[in-house]
Amino acid sequence: MSSPIPQTYEQWRHCITVECRIPLTPAYVARRLAAWRDPKSEETMRFRRLYGDAHWQDVLGWFERAERELDATESPESG
Repeated sequence: MSSPIPQTYEQWRHCITVECRIPLTPAYVARRLAAWRDPKSEETMRFRRLYGDAHWQDVLGWFERAERELDATESPESG
């Protein structure tokens, strides 16, 4: 990865799960989504100041994608 800040979902997922060793469990993803979806939370405002709105939206979207992937693996559609 040329940038220390992930630019794609795959880079972000690798960063979270491999480099940071944080499993993307349903509970973890739900907690992070609750934080990122609250634009008035101190954490979200600080992140937006540091990394900008575009990257905040990227990270929010990546957590939403992780949530969809978790949902798909937990309850696969039948045939």
